[in-house]
Amino acid sequence: MRELVFALEYEPGCNRVADALADHPDARVRSLSLHATAERLWRVDHATGTPEALNAIEDAFLNGDYYADCLATEDCNATQTTRVLDRTDNALILYSDWERTPTCASVPHIARDHLGDGVLFETRHEGRHYTWRLIHSGDGDVAAFFDALKVAVGECAQMEMLRTADTTSARGSDGTPSGLPPAQEAALQAAVEHGYYESPREVDVGELAEHLDVPRSTLTYRLRRAEEHLAKQHVAGERVAEERLASH
Repeated sequence: MRELVFALEYEPGCNRVADALADHPDARVRSLSLHATAERLWRVDHATGTPEALNAIEDAFLNGDYYADCLATEDCNATQTTRVLDRTDNALILYSDWERTPTCASVPHIARDHLGDGVLFETRHEGRHYTWRLIHSGDGDVAAFFDALKVAVGECAQMEMLRTADTTSARGSDGTPSGLPPAQEAALQAAVEHGYYESPREVDVGELAEHLDVPRSTLTYRLRRAEEHLAKQHVAGERVAEERLASH
């Protein structure tokens, strides 16, 4: 089995969920379950944030001109149903059922066309960054998948490859122990070199983004993902060490 991780960074006005999340930087949406056939897609999503952020996310899902995951640039006459399964002050669970038309496109359907049946999907949406993690057999054509995806997103989003590796490998695609994608590795290295992690900080994220010539939201996203990855890697290493000590 192969793992494929990439991100779409939506331009303003191209995706209502991305617009809502960009207006509420601390909000997140992640998939709990996602299934697709040739004609349909079902998914359950878990959103977190302030009540105001959740209101905006709910409105984007329920009242968008067309299904949020559709990559068409205008209404493609698909039939969608989205309803709220649960809501608290800081969390929202949404169920979506999408019946597509021949003019519709989405990441799962493009993946089925080029990577085969049985692809597993996991998503995370923060700001304008929509990260997809796919687990597939490895028998499909990854290059054709990305070519088709690039055509489908057009000018609405930029694509960034984050990782591709065998699911049994503990190392990154570039062979480094950290396993960080090059863009995240570069962001983290620049942050350290320019004193972002000093106390007090010698540079803020806006100044660092300007130095790297990337949008502030992009740099924030890359640093957050890198920090999350390294923190989880550290905790996992500590647990392995403790288990080894306990076994002796």
